[in-house]
Amino acid sequence: MPSTAAGLMRVVRVRAGEPFSRTDLLQIERAVRTAESLSGLTFSVYVGVAEEDPRGYARRLHSALRDPARSVLVMCDPDFHALEIITGVEARRTLDDTECRLAAASMHSSFVGNDIVGGLVQGIHQLGEAAHVPRTLHARH
Repeated sequence: MPSTAAGLMRVVRVRAGEPFSRTDLLQIERAVRTAESLSGLTFSVYVGVAEEDPRGYARRLHSALRDPARSVLVMCDPDFHALEIITGVEARRTLDDTECRLAAASMHSSFVGNDIVGGLVQGIHQLGEAAHVPRTLHARH
């Protein structure tokens, strides 16, 4: 499975066999880098066939990541309408199920309009912002 420095895992086929364009890949990679910068977590994206059990397949992909505890995996199978967001133990401390459900709903809305890339970019941004931990400023006395 191909991988980029930004932690993006990808299969370059989407609905109806249309490949991602270079611009599409850059948009997704930029969203991943932004989410990672905001949250301090590692984000990965998989778009492709998810096998019979999408949740189980997404969990296996997530567990194969370099640092699964601090990772968030977004797995999308456009042909079978499957979307899974898997968070590691550490990632779950700042990104809970409700925030993941909201991001999934945003992505789903775009997917319904056949905008896979836009949905992924929007959802990844939303997850990164939700996991953002603001810096604490301490005043000296």
